[in-house]
Amino acid sequence: MEMNDLVIVSVDDHIVEPPTMWDQHLSAQYRAIKPVMKRRKNGTDYWQIEGGEVQLAGLNAVAGRVPEEYGMEPGGLDQVRRGVWDIDARIGDMNANGIISSLNFPSLPGMDGAFFKELKNQTNALILLRAYNDWHIDEWCGKYPGRNIPLAMVPYWNMPAAVEEIRRVVAKGCHAITVSDCPTLKGCPSIHDPYWEPLWKACHENQVAINLHIGTGSTAPHASMQTPIDAWITTMPMAVDVSLADWLHLEALDRYPGLKLCFSEGGVGWIPYLLERAEFVFDHHHKWTHSSFGRHRRPTERFREHFIACFIEDKFGLKNYDAVGADNICYECDYPHSDCTFPKAPEFLYENVKNLPDAVIDKVCHENAFKTYSFDAFTLLGGRQNCTVGALRAKAKAEKVDTSPQSYGGARPLAVGETPRRVTSGDIVSMLESQFKANVEKETA
Repeated sequence: MEMNDLVIVSVDDHIVEPPTMWDQHLSAQYRAIKPVMKRRKNGTDYWQIEGGEVQLAGLNAVAGRVPEEYGMEPGGLDQVRRGVWDIDARIGDMNANGIISSLNFPSLPGMDGAFFKELKNQTNALILLRAYNDWHIDEWCGKYPGRNIPLAMVPYWNMPAAVEEIRRVVAKGCHAITVSDCPTLKGCPSIHDPYWEPLWKACHENQVAINLHIGTGSTAPHASMQTPIDAWITTMPMAVDVSLADWLHLEALDRYPGLKLCFSEGGVGWIPYLLERAEFVFDHHHKWTHSSFGRHRRPTERFREHFIACFIEDKFGLKNYDAVGADNICYECDYPHSDCTFPKAPEFLYENVKNLPDAVIDKVCHENAFKTYSFDAFTLLGGRQNCTVGALRAKAKAEKVDTSPQSYGGARPLAVGETPRRVTSGDIVSMLESQFKANVEKETA
């Protein structure tokens, strides 16, 4: 298969929410509770809600930026590509990047929506969560049918409300939710607790895939504050291994064969060894640990039925796809985060898949995603011929989408004669602590 013939679906991209997102989805009586975007005198933007502040972080939206300006410094909407927050511009960027359909995680509420859990007024929190889902499904995804796969947040810390929201968004055509990969770190019961049974049942009955994004629970540890940030970034995808092993032993998967668990941004290459280790542990320890995989019989059988592994760049994982399962792998671009390969996603992806059988390429690049999320872009967009990399890039060329790297100011430039030093974990932790501390800075332009 040639690169321009690929059909590419990304199951992990991100939105930086626009300031107008609440306007059409809160009734007049609730307008006063909405988060409000404000701008500081230094040009950075932040959301204000319940007296607290949530800063727009730079590294969250660096697609199309010159690499020298990457960093965690505070940012503003006019310091990022418009496609980061504007759906019309996003479609142009998707065309230029050869992506036909995309599933997008939120930024303001956290990738699992846990920001709403921390609000003092939980009645208002539920109203805002539902309004966000309506904006995401009706506006962000609804304006261009076939181009964005709906993803809903659910208040998984309030199970009756979570089940109600699952049923509500399914009626709107959404078959994907986002949940913490390790809910106990968010103050919720273990996934092995009966508390979760209604959610498993609702997702199974409504063909809803559960997305577990790295960083929503377990986080990549760093050896010290002096550790180069490169080392921390290197281990981030694999840091979800503890959570994946936990979900692999979830007995509910025996009861609900339709449950799908998608480990977003977790990578593929390390999973064959985790499965090998799980097989070894089962054989050597199950007689005293009393573990059982029920109707699946073996750990790998359970993985093959229920799990989706997602990758950005993973030549080793794709070379060994059969050790994971051709039906268990999906592609992700991660736009507009710092790992994304915009605007050359097809070039990077093709290097990963070009030696695979065409049938496997189609599964990894789009078929598995369409099946997992009950989504059919081909029907909505008039057939495969309109969805290929070649067709999309021809549109982008006609529309004159500019993908040349842009400078927005960004990170502090080196002074004349200054010797650059490595950015450390401590540098990033310090930046994050200063940015997300509530009420640090009140002035607005």
